[in-house]
Amino acid sequence: MEDNKLSLYKNKKVLITGHTGFKGSWLAFWLKNIGAEVLGYSLEPPTNPNLFTILSLDKQIHHVIGDIRDEEKLFKVFVKYKPDIVFHLAAQPLVRLSYKKPKLTYETNIIGTVNLYEVVRKTNSVKVIITITTDKCYENKEWIYGYKENDPMGGHDPYSSSKGCVELITSAYRNSYFNKMGIALSSARAGNVIGGGDWAEDRLIPDCIKSLSQSKEVVIRNPSAIRPWQHVLEPLAGYLWLGALMLQDGERYSSGWNFGPNDEDILTVEEVIKTAIANWGKGDYVIDKSEHPHEAKLLKLDISKARFNLKWKPVYNVYEAIEKTINWYKAYYNGKTNMKAYTEYQIKEYIENAKSKKIIWSEV
Repeated sequence: MEDNKLSLYKNKKVLITGHTGFKGSWLAFWLKNIGAEVLGYSLEPPTNPNLFTILSLDKQIHHVIGDIRDEEKLFKVFVKYKPDIVFHLAAQPLVRLSYKKPKLTYETNIIGTVNLYEVVRKTNSVKVIITITTDKCYENKEWIYGYKENDPMGGHDPYSSSKGCVELITSAYRNSYFNKMGIALSSARAGNVIGGGDWAEDRLIPDCIKSLSQSKEVVIRNPSAIRPWQHVLEPLAGYLWLGALMLQDGERYSSGWNFGPNDEDILTVEEVIKTAIANWGKGDYVIDKSEHPHEAKLLKLDISKARFNLKWKPVYNVYEAIEKTINWYKAYYNGKTNMKAYTEYQIKEYIENAKSKKIIWSEV
């Protein structure tokens, strides 16, 4: 993959927790294409099919199956591989599952993060950590304004509140330990991420694709809910660029960061589904009016801080994000496409679009 400012990762040892998940697989694949030495620590891939297996990532990176709740095993991995940079994505990431399994959610998301920070404290190779949380970490007041990085943490459901806790823990470890140790630690909060290769339960686009691929009606729960939709490569570019800046000046860039879409790219669930079906080429949807666990109706992120301080901004608008996502699934379900090559093509296409908009990380 051609040189740009993210080439700083070439030959760096980068550990990704949760590398078998949807976002983790895209990140591992991108880093591998840059030339990083990638190490993954995660549970087995969470779904079948899954992007990790489709991309044959187990043959391209150091692949360790392990639970983030197992501090002893995690410690041994750090001692063996001595990573320079850590992207912490391992989590129980689903709101509806958190209602069914709150203890698992809190143990994985909170204690798992503490375990990671403790291992970093006990070893001496790591220079940069970026912990991935969520837009749902904020105390949601259902207001029309985007949440800023200094707004209060909160969370109605176990998942959201666990991620709010992770933000507080991250701030405490940064101030109590890592600043004094010269280790840069940031948290990153993305919007509702879409992209090819996600088959998780109770997520809008994966649920949509499962139905469309079987010529069934798409069932939607909250048609008027508004979310900050963005293509998976948008926050990943933000994480990678933030990490590169933290390597150069950790003190300046260690804090919380929002990576979301532009304000005009906020759509309702129903608008997203209509656009997805149009891109697929056929299909229909129905609204499920039965009672469901509470989910926020309105959620937006303010990305001013990343725009001004990192010079980061989105590359795709929401319609392009949906189109690229559906195109990936269409390629997969036609059964004739080399998906590894197609995924690499989508990353290159994204970088070319970023260059055309003169976005700083894409420049040489």
